[in-house]
Amino acid sequence: MRVLAAVLLLLLTACTSSTPPVRLTVLASTELADLGPVLAELKKATGIELAVEHRGTVEASRSLDGFDLAWLSTTRFLRLRGAEPELATSVMTSPVVLGVKRSKRAVLGERPTWADVADRAALGQFRYGMADPRVSGGGMAALIGVATAAAGTGAPLRPEDVSCDRLQGFLAGRAFDVPDPVGEFTRRSDVDGLVAHESELLSLNASLPEPLEIVYPRDGIVLSDYPLMLLKPEHRAVYDRVVEWLRAPAAQQMIADRTWRRPVEPSVRRNEKLRADLGTALYFPDSSEVIDRLLLFHDRAGDGRQVVFVLDYSTSMRGPRLAGLREAFASLNGFDRFYVGETVTIIRFAGTVLEERSITVRGREDLDALLAVVASEDLRDNTAIWAALERGLQLARGETAVVLMTDGENNAGPSVDEFLRVGRGEVPVYPIRFGEASTAELDRVAQASGGRLVEAGAKPLLEAVREIRGCR
Repeated sequence: MRVLAAVLLLLLTACTSSTPPVRLTVLASTELADLGPVLAELKKATGIELAVEHRGTVEASRSLDGFDLAWLSTTRFLRLRGAEPELATSVMTSPVVLGVKRSKRAVLGERPTWADVADRAALGQFRYGMADPRVSGGGMAALIGVATAAAGTGAPLRPEDVSCDRLQGFLAGRAFDVPDPVGEFTRRSDVDGLVAHESELLSLNASLPEPLEIVYPRDGIVLSDYPLMLLKPEHRAVYDRVVEWLRAPAAQQMIADRTWRRPVEPSVRRNEKLRADLGTALYFPDSSEVIDRLLLFHDRAGDGRQVVFVLDYSTSMRGPRLAGLREAFASLNGFDRFYVGETVTIIRFAGTVLEERSITVRGREDLDALLAVVASEDLRDNTAIWAALERGLQLARGETAVVLMTDGENNAGPSVDEFLRVGRGEVPVYPIRFGEASTAELDRVAQASGGRLVEAGAKPLLEAVREIRGCR
């Protein structure tokens, strides 16, 4: 009997050892490459092998075809496409935050907002790296944070809330956005900080001689909850076993200790660095059009952009109209500022061009110089609108828009018909109409150039300037 039992045991062992492990293919976010040791323990404990291919979350969300499971930082991009799987279970979390060199920490303030970060970046006081938002969820989260702070609605971004102007300052401080921002950061000495997941920054700190200080913007963060998603229902039983193992306290502790991600199991002991208060979670946009606009304006940002202001300084502008114009320019010294690398050209005109000044912004002194031009009290008679606008177009270089502000009828220089005889369309013109200026003529020029007419009385002037300057 004992011999028979021994033989049966040997046969059972042989059958078990010869049975191949279960193998599922997984499409995972790039930053989850650090889970290799955890997945090795999963295979050892359960016999389930997860064969992982890594891509950026945004890129991966475009197609999940050919995989059994997906493990991305979020399902939100899938939801916008109507492709979110029915079964998804969060395994861990990590916020998208900012790592800052200690020497630059004071520049941002004690608990800065995304707006503060953009403000310092616009002045050239803070240079950072980030992931490419066209492929990475972390990079996109940074754009969402800045755009949400700029909109100030306290609600999910709508397409009309996303203004390219309001992202320019932030992106002016961008040293790089690449698929592997952590690796790039370690190779650069000219970068003050890094926008990335908290887990990536804490892992990076272990190898840095001067660890980065982690900054949690007080106006909110985008939280990644890393759901494991079942793509093929026939693997439901195996999926359930994987989720059960990953969410068990032992595996959760391993994830927290080895990858610096926050466990979803509340009983797991957390390192002190994973106990920082995250503050408010930002709403994620519920429209794919918002994401498209963020990417559009991201791709257009950078040095070489120009905005030309053609400003009416005829005597009829004296008083509230000129005060409103100056208020609009003063507002551009704040969050929605002129940014480092942008060339700003100002043309003051009346019956002729009174002054023209072009400044490429490199610091606060350049902003002060622009305000000094606008502060001029040199007002003259007559209004040569189209001659001044022609001069503005002659000064346009590269990616440029022209903002024309006037309150009068053209009574000097060429007529609008003469101005339009030359083909228009290369540079968009955005007329802002005050008082008695001809709506029909201004609108004709705007339409011919690809711009549009703005009524100064229809909305506050400074909002109109913020909205249209430098944006196409």
